[in-house]
Amino acid sequence: MIFISLFIILAVVLIAPFSVKVIEEELEMFLFVIGCIAITVTSQWSMPLIKEALVEPLKITLAVFIAGFLFRVLQKYIAHSINKIADAIGVKFFVFLVIVILGLLSSVITAIIAALVLVEIITHLTLERRNEILLVILACFSIGFGAALTPIGEPLSTITIAKLKGIPYHAGFLFLFKHLWLFIIPGVILFGLLGAILMPDKRQKVHGLTGGKEENIKDISMRTLKVYFFVMALIFLGQGFKPIVETYISKIPHQGLYWLNMFSAVLDNATLAAAEIDPGMSLLQIKSAILGLLIAGGMLIPGNIPNIICAGKLKIKSSEWARFGVPLGLLAMTGYFFLLMFIK
Repeated sequence: MIFISLFIILAVVLIAPFSVKVIEEELEMFLFVIGCIAITVTSQWSMPLIKEALVEPLKITLAVFIAGFLFRVLQKYIAHSINKIADAIGVKFFVFLVIVILGLLSSVITAIIAALVLVEIITHLTLERRNEILLVILACFSIGFGAALTPIGEPLSTITIAKLKGIPYHAGFLFLFKHLWLFIIPGVILFGLLGAILMPDKRQKVHGLTGGKEENIKDISMRTLKVYFFVMALIFLGQGFKPIVETYISKIPHQGLYWLNMFSAVLDNATLAAAEIDPGMSLLQIKSAILGLLIAGGMLIPGNIPNIICAGKLKIKSSEWARFGVPLGLLAMTGYFFLLMFIK
């Protein structure tokens, strides 16, 4: 009966955000409620769990707030410098630096702030719409990759470290960096090189994409609060789905987990990480699952937080994103699959 209930809950998590507009707009609170239901169904409420859910989100939440405030202070300086820098060093090299630097910095300033910086850059950079969309997608792939290197980078890495901090992995702050840097850092650089190849030699004298209004303290505070509840929800979901993970998912070979996580293209990868990652899995299973989530998460808009932020603020349509994001994601999935066969 418990397993049937959990599979129904999982189906609701997968389907509801695409079927009900209110849920799509308030995804954090929806997942929080669903997480509480999953814990209740499996009778797993305990004081240690409640304490973990209250404490674990604090690091990434604080990082989001501080980085958001600093970005607000520096926002006008960034805006005035964009085109001058692009003209001085050339568009191709500028694009390469934007993709690589935001990708690597996202593990420190968080994926959310990196995405907001990207929106600001795109808003003031004069390129044709097609080229700006390509730049956004490549940069979001890079940000999603780089943010996974530390637990403050994005919710996926936060929840992964929270679930692996006990026996047998005792995961600390640098656990993901130690095991994934060889896959992630070259990937970030390759996304940068691809951006440099695809971009024009010079800026066009047209405005492609335009961003939204300037953020105020209230906007920053509300986003911070949503991140807190989002991570708390993921902890509840992860614990709630533990019976399914231990019975079914942990027995799937690492190759199967890798390709199974193409679901991340249509569902935020942190949500899937909460449902999948478990200390009972082998290190190769964990690495394969995370890499599958990270790559597929860039293919479509709902797959990752940076995609959602950039597409929303820059008014990028799902079809425009999929036209480039899906082929790129499939190519990267195939390449990394073979890479995992040689580097374990």
